Amino acid sequence: MDQEGRWQAWVLRSWHLAILRFAVTREHADRLGVLAIAHEIDRLHEAHDERADFEFFRRISTDLCEAILYPNKDANGTLLRQYLARVSDTRLENALRAVISVEDQQAPAKRPSKSYRDIWRGLSSRHNT
Repeated sequence: MDQEGRWQAWVLRSWHLAILRFAVTREHADRLGVLAIAHEIDRLHEAHDERADFEFFRRISTDLCEAILYPNKDANGTLLRQYLARVSDTRLENALRAVISVEDQQAPAKRPSKSYRDIWRGLSSRHNT
């Protein structure tokens, strides 16, 4: 990987970590940090494409922060699920999944809890020993 590729990977990882930090703190300052890094990533694209209107990361960052703050607004959590699916680092994905409120569609169905009222059935009482 060349120097520019390493820089881009580092900036992208910084963006993911900033989103993680915002998901944990939910503070405005951390949201601004996410948006600042997103702006920097968009500027990287502008240098290659010469399009001054490229705002993908700024838009997705705004939407992600909104979804993190108000998870019930998007009942299915589609945006958050799509974002988590694109995170390539397993440890980072697990950390994000732990703090972002999104139900996993692949999660196994919960088995009904067993009734424990008959747990002692068949055992002799202590008085009979």
